[in-house]
Amino acid sequence: MKTIVIWGCGGHAREVNHLCEQLGYEVIGFLDERSEMKGKIVDDVPVLGDLKDIIHLQDKVEIVCAGVGSPALKKRFVEKTRKAGFKLANTIVHPSVYISKRNHLGSGSIICEGSILTTNVYIGNFVIINRSVNVSHDNIIKDYVTVSPGVNIAGNVTIEEGAYLGIGASIREKITVGAWSVIGGGAFVKEDVSKNTLYAGVPAHFKKNLI
Repeated sequence: MKTIVIWGCGGHAREVNHLCEQLGYEVIGFLDERSEMKGKIVDDVPVLGDLKDIIHLQDKVEIVCAGVGSPALKKRFVEKTRKAGFKLANTIVHPSVYISKRNHLGSGSIICEGSILTTNVYIGNFVIINRSVNVSHDNIIKDYVTVSPGVNIAGNVTIEEGAYLGIGASIREKITVGAWSVIGGGAFVKEDVSKNTLYAGVPAHFKKNLI
């Protein structure tokens, strides 16, 4: 049995806790940088505070950094956790999800219930594949990407580092979604998306630069 602590205590962290329960992992707490959250109970699990508050557990627990949906926050939590010397939890996959031997899974990712990954799919590190996501053949989903519930990704698509795909978005085949970009919920992406941009609509159009 793994002993787990999850970064975050919001909706997605609670989803991760639910997944861990199904796999028989022991979740002993959530982490939150906000001092006012320390000591609260969320879904029967205590908020333990920040990493400094659990330093005595350093060699006894594994930390899930993909307990928050924000790609930038995920990356910061990974770097902070590594620097503090804690062990990072490996990828957690819902038991209903079939992973082909021709697929690659990086470390620290979360793959939720009802998702489908077909063949020759590459999933990087600290990726979130949320509930009921369809990932088609020959896709590359790089580190820190968040894919929201109900997203459909056609074949030969590349999702660059840190991109965020909103709920119910659809990505046409042979498209590249640039690093740290955001795709709005329900969008249909039919052309390449530049890095650090927001695209939304049907079909999706450029809305603004994010930096």
